[in-house]
Amino acid sequence: MKIPIKDRYRLQDKIDLILKVNYSSSLFAFILGIICLFLLDIKGVIPYACFGFAVVNLVNTLLYKQHQNLILTYNLTSVLAMIGATLVTIYSGGIQSPFVFVLAIVVFAGYVTTKVFGQLYLIINLSVLAILFLYDVGNFKVTENTIPLESRDWFAFLSAVFAVYLLGGVFGKNLLRAHHKLYKSRNEIQERIQEKEILLKEVHHRVKNNLQTVSSLLSLQSRAIADEKISNIIKSSQNRVVSMAMVHEMLYKRDDYLSKIELKPYVQELCDYLVRSVKGNSNSVKVNLDIDDNKLSIDTIIPLGLIINETITNALKYGITEEHDGEIHISLHKLPNDRYEMFLGDNGIGYSEDINPRTTNSLGLKLIYNLTRQLRGTISRDYAKKGTYYRIEFEEIIEEFNSVD
Repeated sequence: MKIPIKDRYRLQDKIDLILKVNYSSSLFAFILGIICLFLLDIKGVIPYACFGFAVVNLVNTLLYKQHQNLILTYNLTSVLAMIGATLVTIYSGGIQSPFVFVLAIVVFAGYVTTKVFGQLYLIINLSVLAILFLYDVGNFKVTENTIPLESRDWFAFLSAVFAVYLLGGVFGKNLLRAHHKLYKSRNEIQERIQEKEILLKEVHHRVKNNLQTVSSLLSLQSRAIADEKISNIIKSSQNRVVSMAMVHEMLYKRDDYLSKIELKPYVQELCDYLVRSVKGNSNSVKVNLDIDDNKLSIDTIIPLGLIINETITNALKYGITEEHDGEIHISLHKLPNDRYEMFLGDNGIGYSEDINPRTTNSLGLKLIYNLTRQLRGTISRDYAKKGTYYRIEFEEIIEEFNSVD
């Protein structure tokens, strides 16, 4: 599976952080062991626990280059750190040892890596602290503080320095660097997104203008033709172009033009245009809309708009006569199975049941059925109602754009 670029950056930052912390903690643990053994005269478990952690953790870190398993490397380091810190704590005063605070760093490291590991090591270390407390206050204590009395202040100081160095000098510095890198990457990505959004908005604007130019040319052509039949064909083509231009115009005008298109305003604007285009400004045609506040993708709204365009145009031209007031009804609601149901029709004279896409040469009727199939839908006609009524069930179409990486 291909990892997105931003996720690869985050993963690499996490790898770099863990490896740097491992190298630094191994080095400082080794130095602490030397100081304890030769300068503070601490014998026994404490210096050798520091040496053991330093060596084994260094080997564990170097082995990462072979197996490339970051989780394995991190968990081995955390387990080694807990064992080493627990041993040093037990032999340097138990719950009162200044080294006990190093256990908190293991928890902090877990949360830096993942929330899950952070919670896991938090529970483990709280349990360790509880055991250390019971170990100290109980009557079964078998170890004593192995640090010489004259060296305890120095050991407390070195323990605090060790904890502060790991927490601030290693974790803090690398976390701050990773934060700056992430912030810089985020700003760069945001700038690219804004550039692409502006470009896409300009594309919608240009497409809308080009479609309006085509519409104007078709309008001029229809007026220059004396044959009324041909003129009507060109006029129908013009309406189809306008129905598509409206989509791009709505996307261009909206602030969130990258989102889906609100269906109800689009259908309302399209219906108003078609009624004016076919019947003129002074008409008595009533348009009834019953549409939920649905938003659909551009890949769905364009064929859906063309279906509405063909249906209403046919109704206005052939169904609704001049003798009576016309009425057009469109309802669209979402179904429970993520599909949509649309009823649209008119109260005109209708057409014969024998007429269908197979028996007629009507381009408009063929388009209605073909576009319904494009929406992976079904269409049926309600013959019980006066006029022409369709029921169309369809689903939202979202075409995926596969970029070349």
